[in-house]
Amino acid sequence: MFLSDQQVIGCVCKTRFLLLPQIQVIEDDRVNKSSEPFTTGVKGQAPPLVTTNFQVKDQGNASPRFIRCTAYNMPCTADMAKQSQVPLAAVIKPLATLPPDETPPYIVDHGDGGPIRCNRCKAYMCPYMQFIEGGRRFQCGFCSCVTEVPPHYFQHLDHTGKRVDCYDRPELSQGSYEFVATVDYCKNNKLPQPPSFIFFIDVSYNAVKSGMVNVVCQELKTLLDYLPRENPEADSVVRVGFVTYNKVLHFYNVKSSLAQPQMMVVSDVSDMFLPLLDGFLVSVNDSRMVIESLLDQIPEMFADTRETETVFGPVIQAGLEALKAADCAGKLFVFHSTLPIAEAPGKLKNREDKKLVGTDKEKDKKLIWQLSPQSGFYSNLSKECVAQGCCVDLFLFPNQYVDVATLGVVPVSTGGSVYKYTYFQAETDRERFLNDLRRDVQKPMGFDAVMRVRTSTGIRATDFFGSFFMSNTTDVELAGLDCDKTVTVEFRHDDKLSEDTGALMQCAVLYTSCSGQRRLRVHNMAVNCCSQLADLYRNCETDTIINFFSKYAYRSILNTPTKTVRDTMVNQCAQILACYRKNCASPSSAGQLILPECMKLLPVYLNCVLKSDVLQPGADVSLDDRAYLRQLLSCMDVSESHIFFYPRLLPLVKLAGGSLPMAVRNSEERLSKGGVYLLETGLHLFLWVGANAQQELLSNIFGTPTFSQIDLPELDNPFSQRLREIIESFRSQRSRYMKLMVVKQEDKAELIFKHFLCEDKSTSGGASYVDFLCHMHKEIRQLLS
Repeated sequence: MFLSDQQVIGCVCKTRFLLLPQIQVIEDDRVNKSSEPFTTGVKGQAPPLVTTNFQVKDQGNASPRFIRCTAYNMPCTADMAKQSQVPLAAVIKPLATLPPDETPPYIVDHGDGGPIRCNRCKAYMCPYMQFIEGGRRFQCGFCSCVTEVPPHYFQHLDHTGKRVDCYDRPELSQGSYEFVATVDYCKNNKLPQPPSFIFFIDVSYNAVKSGMVNVVCQELKTLLDYLPRENPEADSVVRVGFVTYNKVLHFYNVKSSLAQPQMMVVSDVSDMFLPLLDGFLVSVNDSRMVIESLLDQIPEMFADTRETETVFGPVIQAGLEALKAADCAGKLFVFHSTLPIAEAPGKLKNREDKKLVGTDKEKDKKLIWQLSPQSGFYSNLSKECVAQGCCVDLFLFPNQYVDVATLGVVPVSTGGSVYKYTYFQAETDRERFLNDLRRDVQKPMGFDAVMRVRTSTGIRATDFFGSFFMSNTTDVELAGLDCDKTVTVEFRHDDKLSEDTGALMQCAVLYTSCSGQRRLRVHNMAVNCCSQLADLYRNCETDTIINFFSKYAYRSILNTPTKTVRDTMVNQCAQILACYRKNCASPSSAGQLILPECMKLLPVYLNCVLKSDVLQPGADVSLDDRAYLRQLLSCMDVSESHIFFYPRLLPLVKLAGGSLPMAVRNSEERLSKGGVYLLETGLHLFLWVGANAQQELLSNIFGTPTFSQIDLPELDNPFSQRLREIIESFRSQRSRYMKLMVVKQEDKAELIFKHFLCEDKSTSGGASYVDFLCHMHKEIRQLLS
């Protein structure tokens, strides 16, 4: 019997490669690397996978919680990098929250002199600086320039050439630390004011009717006690202000001396101004009574409104003017419900057209237009916001198209976030929204931030991805930078690297803390350099590569047809694997799919990216959802993008002890009719119940042995308690609250659940994992022939 090439590849894929599925790779890493701490002192060492729970000890390189690289062994030459096609990038999360058992970065105060820096490249003092001439000078590890050591910083060297105080100074022994910045690092050489939070509440008909206005006002009364602060024992110094709006804006004077809040209306929104200064931004402690009175009154004041039109541009302008008048940075929390069609700056038109009739070329052109901002108005407004340190977080409650592609420009450009609650109803969506809002208000963040990435000679940062603004090619400007945001940086060669010295990068973020102190957070990373391709492939990190590829692809669809973007990704991955096979692998049968040890999962993850709702959406994926997901991914860290593309599927048969049940592969064929499964996507949680689920299982989870009566109550039995612990644990790991949806087998809702079974063929035309492996193998063979 003779088989075609395609059949041979299919057989090989099914029998050889799939014996080691994604789940096994994750489990092996967890078993091998979770017991011992990961120490960062070994240069060029790839960290455990993001799915492994491990402890980090900082011994001179930044923790992988702060920086993850696509390759920890960088090619020495640009030709070698081009040959391999492995992207050289780092995903940087500057203010990442660390687990309780890990020490946060130490704060270093050098007094009026400020941080010690290289005279030439301005890199900050770090473990890579070499002290010479008895400690009187230091040679920069980045540019080799020699700089005098200031007299107050001088220290003798030991017999190995290290300063005797090396381990007493975080900047000489740690990969991450903070400097207290001097007045020279402040705007106009003036110490900053503490930041302000301003809450803008849409009070149009849809917002009131859905219950959003009432929920927001009631919750803010509680949240005022949880404004960010550095000392948990002290009061927050963040000031607050309140505005309601529809097609006009209502400002509120909540000065502590008033018996009742006072409303001031700005109806001419074409030329926005701040109608009051004194009494708008106030201390919560001083004005608590007046603020609570206002929040009680707002739902009553607008309960009978019939106003359906809203503005949006003037809302951002109002917040910007308020922060300018107070001479401070801050954040705007905007709760908005409809497309802003009222006559005002930033007015938008409905661009949604689900038909997309015409040729493929016309469809591509129209889709690119629909996913791009309608005009430059919001881009210009974003620039002004960043200059003032005005970060915007947008909470959307749409019942129809609101043009997320355009409204999201300001949050995305200022370091803010977009949250979306389609068809919001207070009864069913309250929990998810309030959890998101609480976390958003309380989470650690910096304001008016500037980030720069310096590198050693031979490489340079050339491209950046994330929620920020750039007015030049080097400075990443963020009006706000919180603990969830990442900036992804791509590097390219501009000279040859040396195997002896390796390559260095330093990320420095200048920001204002929530107490109003100017600080510099510094993260350092040293990687090895190699002249052999085998060494490069030995120390790559697939999850980080996929994070980079997806961000590059999601940005590319703003100017390139999605099919072209998908084809380009497949081609690059095929080149990566073909280069490995040609130059590093042992000779083998052409029918075998040969993958590097650290890239075993590259094809399965790549296929998930290609099938995602942004690159290959189904008929039920709206234009707004597509724009929302595209913006959301732009600043995801590696652990979040991992679960976003390959959701976690857990069988709930036995939940004994504190360990999680081992996940199963993300495919319908892994589901048993007699079982119950928990699926986590990073944005959603599903509890899938098989048609023949065991009565004992149903009773333990739902308190009923009958399949038709399903809800998820809190039951007093070990199984139910452990399940709730797992759900809460999953939620605590994510930056957004995941609502739980119970799905019965063969119900209509099962279609939504199956959409996330990413190893299966999708209804929108995406290939199954096995079919994609065959296709990838064919691409590799063509490149090698």
